[in-house]
Amino acid sequence: MNISGFNHLTINTGSLEESLPFYLNIMQAKLIHKGRRDVYLEWGPIWICLQEKDSLETSRGYGIHHIAFSIDEEGFLEAVKRLKEKEVPIVRGPLKRGKGWSINFLAPDDVQFELHTSNLEERMEVWS
Repeated sequence: MNISGFNHLTINTGSLEESLPFYLNIMQAKLIHKGRRDVYLEWGPIWICLQEKDSLETSRGYGIHHIAFSIDEEGFLEAVKRLKEKEVPIVRGPLKRGKGWSINFLAPDDVQFELHTSNLEERMEVWS
């Protein structure tokens, strides 16, 4: 797989209202988008999605939901093929998310990874 770097991190939280001040005031992240149950934050080249979930909605619990890596579209198609050939458990996708493609899959110990072909700016065009 031709992964070019870190893309984003998604974190499940029980309450955006309680969690958001930590990320904004202590960690000094920049608020990019605030939805009803999700928030997108930026720290320089790093972006984070906070998702509000109640305990019955998530089998993964609170904390890190998945780690996403950047990959170009050509490499993405090859990676999807390889994941399927190697029978890696696919959690979601492949699917179009905004302007980019995404696939979530499980590494050993149920660590969830995502391969994603777009960036934060392109992702936010979905919300505009």
